[in-house]
Amino acid sequence: MKPITAVVIGAGDRGARAYAPYALDNPHEFRIVGVAEPNTERRRKFAEQFALTAQQQFDSWESLLGNERQAEVAIICTLDRMHIQPTLRALELGYHVLLEKPMSPVPAECVEMELAAKRHNRLLTICHVLRYTAFWSSLKREINRGAIGDIVSIQLNENVGNMHMSHSFVRGNWRNSDESSPMILQKSCHDLDILAYLMGEPCTRISSFGSLIHFHEGNRPEGAPLRCIEGCPAEHVCQYHAPRYYLGEGIGWARKITDDHTKEGIIKALWEGPYGKCVYQTDNNVVDHQVVNMEFSSGATATFSMCGFTHDNTRIVQVMGTRGDIRGNMEDDAFTIHDFVTKEMRVVHIHASAAGHGGGDADIVRSFIKEVRDFEAGMVTESKSSASVSVRSHLMAFAAEASRLDGGRSIDLQAYYDELAGAAVQPHVHEKHC
Repeated sequence: MKPITAVVIGAGDRGARAYAPYALDNPHEFRIVGVAEPNTERRRKFAEQFALTAQQQFDSWESLLGNERQAEVAIICTLDRMHIQPTLRALELGYHVLLEKPMSPVPAECVEMELAAKRHNRLLTICHVLRYTAFWSSLKREINRGAIGDIVSIQLNENVGNMHMSHSFVRGNWRNSDESSPMILQKSCHDLDILAYLMGEPCTRISSFGSLIHFHEGNRPEGAPLRCIEGCPAEHVCQYHAPRYYLGEGIGWARKITDDHTKEGIIKALWEGPYGKCVYQTDNNVVDHQVVNMEFSSGATATFSMCGFTHDNTRIVQVMGTRGDIRGNMEDDAFTIHDFVTKEMRVVHIHASAAGHGGGDADIVRSFIKEVRDFEAGMVTESKSSASVSVRSHLMAFAAEASRLDGGRSIDLQAYYDELAGAAVQPHVHEKHC
């Protein structure tokens, strides 16, 4: 069987390190035949790793997605606000598309991409990788087989971790919703998608509260300079001191702030880039904590809490049913089922991969390859995390943010979707290509 061929658009952390490496481990299944990446050094390293010729390297998605298709699949991992144009063009050319989440920070664009995939009869799969992990897949199987009866309510906590919060959402690429997307979409569309996945039914109403309570100028230590490396009087009592973190326990994260991984390269990045700034003096505006309340079509409810002030980086879940409940911590690779009738307690141990997102990064590519083959053979019409599925959980995030900004107003999800879908069917400039 011939390997499925793919091009990668955006060879940053997710494109180059999360999804493309599946081709290196499974060359009999998957082969990378092209890359579009504006950063010259990233493009060179990617091309070297995947043995790409000069003719297979492009400095823009426009040049790669020219007038003819070069592969069966396009993996699109550009910045959030750059997703729509290459996605629409790739679908138009006949590519099946694996698109990094979130689909777009603009609700109407998410719906537009969903409708475009249907119009061009192509797979558009969104990288909601948690659906593909052993932890959540196993938990879903227990629910489906009736281990706890009917779901009444779910509580899900996302412990972002204080250093992950400061790295990605205070100093990093997703610190400002005007440049990327709201926190509830960028970080937590995974979680809202998992809640929809576990429930197995539409969310009908949603409300939310949250704010930026800590990472702002009002909490800047007296005398703190703009950059930690300049010498801060609070250095020894601040957990966010950049040189101590990125040259110490956080040195693994330093590969995300510079392509020069020497200590000299890291120090240069702390002097010049956003990751060296005082966390109380950046242009961040996304929340550092948020809660979301949801009602589903059966009347079942869910609550979700995201917080950046935790020592760990994990997800903790409690699923409460009519005959039992399930409690689990993703970091423990296990969950516990309590049966109300027999009074028995059963612990389900998960064999989680050490790969990214508990194996979800690799498993979504493996699943996508099979779905592409099955689609071409007429055996499937959508993927496990298709755009049609993902748009609904994305809209949960958009509605939650709209509610938060409007004092916690309850929002009807179907009316919200219908309004966006009506706008998306109108002719759109993104479909035009010169």
